[in-house]
Amino acid sequence: MTSTPDSAVLPGSGVDVDALARAVDARMGETIAALKDLVAIPGIAWAAFDPAELARSAGAVAALLRSLGLDDVQILSAGGAAPAGPAVVARRAAAAGKPTVLLYAHHDVQPPGDRQLWATEPFAATEAGGRLYGRGAADDKAGIMVHAGALRALLDTLGADFGVGLTFFIEGEEEAGSPTFRAFLEQHRELLRADVIVVADSANWKVGVPALTTSLRGLVDATIELRVLEHAVHSGVFGGPVLDAPTLLARLIATFHDDAGAVAVEGLVARDTDAVAYPEDDFRRDASVLDSAVLAGAGSISDRLWNKPALSVIGMDVPPVALASNTLVPSARAKISLRLAPGQDPAAAMDALARHVRQHVPFGAQVDFVPGEQGSAFAADTAAPAAQAALWALGEAWRTEPVKAGMGGSIPFIADLTEVYPQAQILITGVEDPDSRAHSANESLHLGDFRNAVLAEALLLARLNAPGNP
Repeated sequence: MTSTPDSAVLPGSGVDVDALARAVDARMGETIAALKDLVAIPGIAWAAFDPAELARSAGAVAALLRSLGLDDVQILSAGGAAPAGPAVVARRAAAAGKPTVLLYAHHDVQPPGDRQLWATEPFAATEAGGRLYGRGAADDKAGIMVHAGALRALLDTLGADFGVGLTFFIEGEEEAGSPTFRAFLEQHRELLRADVIVVADSANWKVGVPALTTSLRGLVDATIELRVLEHAVHSGVFGGPVLDAPTLLARLIATFHDDAGAVAVEGLVARDTDAVAYPEDDFRRDASVLDSAVLAGAGSISDRLWNKPALSVIGMDVPPVALASNTLVPSARAKISLRLAPGQDPAAAMDALARHVRQHVPFGAQVDFVPGEQGSAFAADTAAPAAQAALWALGEAWRTEPVKAGMGGSIPFIADLTEVYPQAQILITGVEDPDSRAHSANESLHLGDFRNAVLAEALLLARLNAPGNP
């Protein structure tokens, strides 16, 4: 990064870094308080949960955005699509010659899960050890407050001189898989059109080190159902000549990886780049890998996470141990999730997975392969002006060099954004760190990194606002 000179204005940027930092800090107590208020609302976009809470969450976000002086605030959904979680869209028109930036986050959250695993109440944001604990504290209500806090700092610092157009797009069903996202984009295409899109729903490298997410793996999933008997039979009377369905399903699943643990499905894209060093000890600690466990695959840790496929069994339907009886189980199901390297066509990956299953059916069992979701990978152009501005802003906010990092996860709607708005520059940022535990018990946000994320976005928008800058 380039250090900020004593004048506090970076040469050539037109951005007063120190003034924005003071503005962010002056409002940080207010920003954290607003985040706590949002965390207190259990807005979950799953059919099993009360939709009134999701509507209350959208209403709270709309009120927050109005408090920033935004008059054009709407709660919208994809017309005719059900279920459709309510999204909040708020707009601030661009001044002549200034770009428009779309600021994305989502207000819905994951279910809390087993309350006994939480050290605090999931929907009562609690500060401890420099972190804020609660469901949605990191994923992704902090993203909402990064956008809000950045705008507050810019208005406090630049006032009427801040002319960048802003469109807040706060989705309400991301944790349910964004089922109506594409329909929403198509219906509100012009409302959401922008030159730059900032998706605040990713992670930093580690506490104290920021990252710009430069790639995402794609995703396909499928359900496999294996049958070997017309009905259950006594395991003592008939066991031996026929293997039960769970055993055969396990044998089929075992063919998905080679002896080293690499994905063995033919026809999938994989790359070795060694772009970023991720020490094994750091990975083991971040992922809570047991000391005795041997890591799977080959190549660098970062490539195994970002540039190679990964296949997981994420669910199985077999009799639970508590209900087990001495019978041969006639059928069993598994749901499998396949992460895809950048450059992989999802449809081709689904075909390869289905072909592999058909070719490895054990002992003549009957197998149904039911395709599920498909999502494309993403690779950013880090040489683009907005990406360069974002990397500069991250470095200034954290006072350390940012990492251009891939992400092993998938954000399928990024592909929708790139298809609907092919000319827009997409930036993927975030507030999480390896210990944020999003989707798990004891989800939390590092408050120091949260402050830096607010400042970084304010710096990015100020740079986009400055004359002669991208």
